[in-house]
Amino acid sequence: MSITLPKGNFEAYIFDCDGTLVDSMPLHHEAWNHSLRSSGTEWDLPEDYFYRTAGKSLHQVIEELNEIYDETLIPESVGVIKERFFHDRITSLKAFPDVVGHLRDAHERGLPVAVASGSVREAVVRSLEVTGIADLIDVIVAAEDVARGKPAPDCFLLAAERLRVRPQGCLVFEDGVAGQEAAETCGMTTVMVDARRGVAKAH
Repeated sequence: MSITLPKGNFEAYIFDCDGTLVDSMPLHHEAWNHSLRSSGTEWDLPEDYFYRTAGKSLHQVIEELNEIYDETLIPESVGVIKERFFHDRITSLKAFPDVVGHLRDAHERGLPVAVASGSVREAVVRSLEVTGIADLIDVIVAAEDVARGKPAPDCFLLAAERLRVRPQGCLVFEDGVAGQEAAETCGMTTVMVDARRGVAKAH
């Protein structure tokens, strides 16, 4: 496995899903653009902005876009279109082998494992299922499970609680800055994975 983990006796692993375990960011970006255009915008979601907001919920992103572009987009309406587009193409997704290697290793060693994602539960579950790794996950925390999305620490704290481990004993795998901030607020060690280049660094 090309991703080197930081030293430590970690009690559990927590993985982000999109862009970390599953190579789904390009499809999510395509789904965003389809849903925005279908909702009447005359612009696409800039790629750099899309990757910078990795980990945030759809509601958070729509609120930001409404401010940036002076729009009145309704999160629920955009979300329905986006999720339909995404699910119609979800079977094309693949997992990232290097990150999944650490997931499998943790599972084989009996280490508790969670996924903490800013995406809705249905998308997370199906992404894990079609990539063949759902059975390796003990706990899933999705957008519906917390009041505040990343960079708030809620999803990681809830994942640690459901795994029955100390937050400070968790190693988090993330691709988004918002996720990194959320994990580090909890005192968790973070491995940052570049969703576009597969490069990882420990923090």
